[in-house]
Amino acid sequence: MKAVAVFPKQREVRVVDAPEPRLQSPTQVKVRTREVGVCGTDKDILQFTYGTPPSGSEYLILGHECLGEVVEVGDAVRGLQRGDLVVPRVRRPCPHATCPACRHGHPDFCITGDYTERGIKEAHGFCSELFTEDVAYLHRVPAELREVAVLTEPLTIAEKALREVKRIQERLPWRPEPGRAVVLGAGPVGQLGVMALLRRGFATTVYSRSAKPNVKADSAEALGAPYLSSKEVSTEELVRRAGAPDLIYEAAGVARAAFETLKALAPNGVLVFTGVPSDPEALSLDGAALLKQLVLRNQVVLGTVNAADSDFEMALEDLGRFRARWPGGLERLITAHHPPEDFADVVMGKKGGGGIKHVISFG
Repeated sequence: MKAVAVFPKQREVRVVDAPEPRLQSPTQVKVRTREVGVCGTDKDILQFTYGTPPSGSEYLILGHECLGEVVEVGDAVRGLQRGDLVVPRVRRPCPHATCPACRHGHPDFCITGDYTERGIKEAHGFCSELFTEDVAYLHRVPAELREVAVLTEPLTIAEKALREVKRIQERLPWRPEPGRAVVLGAGPVGQLGVMALLRRGFATTVYSRSAKPNVKADSAEALGAPYLSSKEVSTEELVRRAGAPDLIYEAAGVARAAFETLKALAPNGVLVFTGVPSDPEALSLDGAALLKQLVLRNQVVLGTVNAADSDFEMALEDLGRFRARWPGGLERLITAHHPPEDFADVVMGKKGGGGIKHVISFG
C-alpha cells in the first residue's frame, strides 16, 4: 500500500510500501483515502521540528486533513456503509484517569499532553491508500460536498474558536450582537474563518501581509470581506477604516503581527490565537502598556487548538451553507491537486507554490 512517510531519525520523507491495514475490532471502519490537505503543521514535521512516529515504528505516515470513502465496516458499526464519504477527527484522548477533558470526550482540552494525533503525534496519519479508524472518530459527509469536504478539518479551527468566543462573551451583562471582526492572515484557516464570521453576522475585514493584487485578496473580497495589507495600512489606519474590532481572529502564526494588531482591539473584545509560529522571531513588548490595555478595556486573549466532534459536525453543516451563499467560494480556496509522490515538494513550496490550499489526491 502506497503511503507518504517521514523518517525523523534519518531526516527523510518518502513514499513507502506500507502494510495494508485490517479491521481489528467490530467497531472499526476501513477507508480508502481520496484527498489529503497539506498545511503548516506538515511543513514543521518535514523540517523535523515536530512529528513523532508511533511506538515501535521508524516512520510516521503523514496527513491529518482527510476525505475518504468507506470500503469495509465492522459488524458493530452503525450509521456508515460501503461507499459513504467520511472525514476523520485527528486527536485521540490520553490514557490518564486524572484528565477530566479526555475522560469527558474532549481531548482538544487535554491537560496531560499525552494525547495522540493522527499524522502528527504517535499515530499514523491518512496520507496512504487505505486506513482504519473506529467509527466514533468518523463523520459522514453528504455526497454534494465531495469537492470541498477536504476543507472540513481546517474549518473546525474556526468552529471551535467561535464556540469558545460565544461562551466567553456570555460574561457581558447584555447579549452582544455580532460586531466587527478582523481576520489576521489570509491562508486557508483565515479564509474559512472569514466565511464562518460572515455567516454569523460579523462585519469582517482581512488584514494580511501581502499587498494587492493577489489570489488571497481576491478570494476574501469575493466573499464581501475587505482586504487590507499590513505593508500598506498601519494598525491605526486599520481602525480608522474598519473600526476597532470586537473580535480578532489570528490565523497567521506570526507573533509580531498578532501583538501589534492587539492594540486595535475594542473594549470588551476578544483576541483568538489559532496560529502556531514555526520560525524563531525576536519580539519586544511593552508589558506594562499591554497589561494596562487588557485590564482597563476588559479584554480577553484566548488560545485554541484542535476541535471536538461537535465542531466537525458544525463544519460540515457550514460547508453546505457556504456553498449556497458563495457559489464557487470554497472551490476557489483549493489551488491544485497533486499526486502523493509530490507531497514533500508541495509542502515545502517547491511545486505548485502560491495559492491558498494544496491537496494530495489518491486514485
